[in-house]
Amino acid sequence: MGTALGDFFDLKGQNHEALFSGVKQAWEVLPRIGSYLQKNLKKGSQAKLIGHPVIGDDVFLGEGTIVEPGVYIRGPAWIGKNCEIRHGAYIRENVIAGDGCVLGNSCEFKNCVLLSGAHVSHFSYVGDSVVGREVNLGAGVILSNYRLDGQSIRVRVGGQVVETGLRKFGAMVGDRASIGCNAVLNPGSLVGKEAKILPGTIWRGSQK
Repeated sequence: MGTALGDFFDLKGQNHEALFSGVKQAWEVLPRIGSYLQKNLKKGSQAKLIGHPVIGDDVFLGEGTIVEPGVYIRGPAWIGKNCEIRHGAYIRENVIAGDGCVLGNSCEFKNCVLLSGAHVSHFSYVGDSVVGREVNLGAGVILSNYRLDGQSIRVRVGGQVVETGLRKFGAMVGDRASIGCNAVLNPGSLVGKEAKILPGTIWRGSQK
């Protein structure tokens, strides 16, 4: 498995070309999310709000997106068209979601990108990660982003250990991958396109 963005994601039509431009190793996009949003975040949300969700000032919500009661979007955040943000979702700083995503009940999102059609529907944590097109994270999936010893995160690729220089890095989850319920992906996990990880797995490393 390679480590370029194209090894994990089809970025055509994702509408955030400047975020991904010039990135060599896929995880290099993570420290860029905050500055990208600061420079490019749209104004004038078009979502349908149900009840009284709490939405910060630096938040854009696309046309057709539904935000249910009990949602808290701190922002900065940029959510695309026709998404579902379900009751109890907590969207912290520096979150981008493409069109048709589900950000589910009792899920927390922080410094991450969800490409179009990604579903994170129930009881999950997604931190410092990129989740590809039409990925499904089953209930209770955790993308853990921080080593217990606080050291910078390394990835293992082709038998070699690569230093990322990041203290917080969850996972690159390739397009159309499926992660089973209650699986935990440890920091620096690389999951290729269409890969499947079984329920209850404690995963560390890379998978095609």
